[in-house]
Amino acid sequence: MKKIGIILISILVMMSFACSGNKQKFELSLITDLGTIDDKSFNQGSWEGLYQYAIEKNLTYKYYKPAEQSNDSYLATIDLAVKGGAKVVVTPGFLFEQAVFTAQDRYPNVYFILVDGAPNDGDWSKGAPVEKINANAVGVKYAEDQAGFLAGYAAVKDGYRRLGFVGGMAVPAVVRFGYGFVQGADYAAVELGLESGSIVINYHYTGGFSATPEAQTLSASWFNDGVEVIFACGGAVGNSVMRAAEDTGKKVIGVDVDQSIASPTVITSSMKGLQSSVYDCIAAVYDRSFPGGQTLIFDASNSGVGLPMATSKFNTFSQADYDLIYNRMVEGNIPRMINLDANGSPRAVPVTIARIIEIN
Repeated sequence: MKKIGIILISILVMMSFACSGNKQKFELSLITDLGTIDDKSFNQGSWEGLYQYAIEKNLTYKYYKPAEQSNDSYLATIDLAVKGGAKVVVTPGFLFEQAVFTAQDRYPNVYFILVDGAPNDGDWSKGAPVEKINANAVGVKYAEDQAGFLAGYAAVKDGYRRLGFVGGMAVPAVVRFGYGFVQGADYAAVELGLESGSIVINYHYTGGFSATPEAQTLSASWFNDGVEVIFACGGAVGNSVMRAAEDTGKKVIGVDVDQSIASPTVITSSMKGLQSSVYDCIAAVYDRSFPGGQTLIFDASNSGVGLPMATSKFNTFSQADYDLIYNRMVEGNIPRMINLDANGSPRAVPVTIARIIEIN
């Protein structure tokens, strides 16, 4: 049955390509994960990096969306991109780890940029999957805990005391964002000398990355109960949180990219350097410095995470305040506060000031 499923997916993907009647070759390709290239989040940030390089260098480009969420579908879509002329394939999201693990062997002359993951066989039967990164592939990861820390720190320093975190799926990257957010809020509370329990944080994972009525209802109920700002960390989940904030006059913290244009309620965004890191990796292919066989880590030390201060709408938190905490982070004077297990998930959060009133 599995073999039949693979064949059917391949046929459907190829039929959609054939029906388009498009014979043009596309040199740069991106395969979306569960979202779209205009999700104002992870896919969009990665696509903007590819698009920027393609336009600057006058290269052909295209994005592909898998038929379904499965490793077979991801591989079939990669096959389609390569048949369509792809020399570089960008795959945003850890969901592509197994697909790229296979594709890097299948297409040794194609370069793979796996954003937010590293190629592995997905077999956890022996405790952990086997990771392998060929010379034609690179893994790109980010210090989400640092990005979340900056957002939580800024929110509390700016005067917010009732915070919320609405995450999508509880995957390692989202969990690190959330735990960093809690720790940043706690760190700021300690600096301000606030009493224990002064910062109250609602915390919830929706289980997906789509905008849903349920996520909007939950966010609205939190806002109506006194939550002042919610960190929306889950792709299109943020749309639901923003709609609730607009209806209640409350605030939102965006994620992955600068989401200030998505809603007037967004006061800042906890960003990864998606556009710049994808752009740089593609550029490395063409200047023959591609860091194949490696997993690159983008953090505060190489400007891989941050807040968009130019578009942020803080009341009192200033550029000088931001520069101070960011430089402290770069210099290593703020220890990474989360202990990660073998899966990259946080084991525990040391909280002394903040009180978390809902975790699931």
